[in-house]
Amino acid sequence: EALRNKIGDKGAIPVIPRKKNSKVGNDDIDWCLYKYRHLVENFFARLKHYRGIATRYDKLKRNYESTLALAYCIIWLPM
Repeated sequence: EALRNKIGDKGAIPVIPRKKNSKVGNDDIDWCLYKYRHLVENFFARLKHYRGIATRYDKLKRNYESTLALAYCIIWLPM
């Protein structure tokens, strides 16, 4: 609950569902926004499978960005 309050203080909308046994329900959660949040989280999890990107082996910014673009293509092409 503290994290949810901290996010609200920053002016953002917290989209973190509460536990199932919580006395306060999840009626105030925007589930459509939660689906997008979930997609973004899963994408970054997939991106971390590429070791060179996760540990940033490239010294130059342009090389890192091109490796990142290549990983984006590899991830999104099969979809």
